[in-house]
Amino acid sequence: MKLCRIGDAGQERPALVDADGHIRDLSGHVANLDGAAIGPDGLARLAAIDPATLPLIEGPVRYGPPVAGTRQFVAIGLNYADHAAESNLPIPAEPVVFNKWVSCIQGPNDPVTIPAGSRKTDWEVELGVIIGSTAHNVSEADALAHVAGYCVVDDVSEREWQTERGATWDKGKGFPTFGPVGPWLVTADEVGDPQALSMWLDVNGNRKQDGSTKTMIFTVAQIVSYVSQFMTLLPGDIITTGTPPGVGLGQKPEPWYLKAGDVVTLGIEKLGTQEHKFV
Repeated sequence: MKLCRIGDAGQERPALVDADGHIRDLSGHVANLDGAAIGPDGLARLAAIDPATLPLIEGPVRYGPPVAGTRQFVAIGLNYADHAAESNLPIPAEPVVFNKWVSCIQGPNDPVTIPAGSRKTDWEVELGVIIGSTAHNVSEADALAHVAGYCVVDDVSEREWQTERGATWDKGKGFPTFGPVGPWLVTADEVGDPQALSMWLDVNGNRKQDGSTKTMIFTVAQIVSYVSQFMTLLPGDIITTGTPPGVGLGQKPEPWYLKAGDVVTLGIEKLGTQEHKFV
């Protein structure tokens, strides 16, 4: 299933995208697509609904984040060897874990605000993993059973605050609007192997990133298992899993960064696309 939330910010209603690409209203069956709704039982109930029986939503729509009430937005850094190289950093022996504040989460096509005084706002297309059931100390073999589905994430980053303003990356990762998520939560059964998805990102129509999750250093299963050693992952939580090369920091002959008016478009195979203007 492709699940989404449609409507003005803070007033989104649940919906799904049918096999013909039409948006269908789910609000008669579920109040919201939150952690409870995307658990195994909740997804089974939604999967049993005939999409043709659901009201059609017509006209232009705004996509909100595909899951409501996310309590933890966890990120993995340097998870592609060639991205680590362009960042002039060693390949990590264990996943690099940091946080994006949940207050940065927004819809996939909403404008992104460059922070006041920012000189190094950057882009990163990433595979997002949406947790469907509580996970603590889970094994790698069992990890994917705790995943409800996947989504597109732009891990917008302010590099100066990330790497030059102290010893924690978190400060450069969670500014308001720095977490565009969606457009859809695509359930794990429809995605199949999460390590076989192509991904791309354009800035003003020029291709900057062109990669695949098959080159991730740590797989989704390894990441979920690893992170669950240190925290309890809750239904509705999001883990964003790292980016391939081609970010602004790694541009040659010298880095360059986003400015007001730039438009970033990105997508992942099977998971849809985003487009946001930087303001």
